[in-house]
Amino acid sequence: MIQMQTDLDVCDNSGAKVARCIKVLGGTGRRTAEVGDVIVVSIQKTLAGSNIKKGQVLRGVIVRTRYPCRRDDGSYVRFDRNAMVLIDGEGNPRGTRIFGAVARELRERKYMKIISLANEVV
Repeated sequence: MIQMQTDLDVCDNSGAKVARCIKVLGGTGRRTAEVGDVIVVSIQKTLAGSNIKKGQVLRGVIVRTRYPCRRDDGSYVRFDRNAMVLIDGEGNPRGTRIFGAVARELRERKYMKIISLANEVV
């Protein structure tokens, strides 16, 4: 469960390392986001020499959360850290690689490009 002021790891090779959620998209007064939701983030840390700069405001999709996500079969999945992937205006990832596992719920949200780039889908 991600809300405003939550710090997330950026798990792609776009150049950003840490981002802070500044807005949850998807409805008036919506406070929290889960796996597969789009959020607006401010970049907090970057790699030296990358195209993405500290303080930039971008959009991203959440791929891992510490808060347990309930599935239709009654099971739960949770991860060690909160993580996201930066996306462009069309919903495609900005990076060309994705590090770590991503949740299967992204398939239902039609983020097939992120699913195909990930090395493990949990």
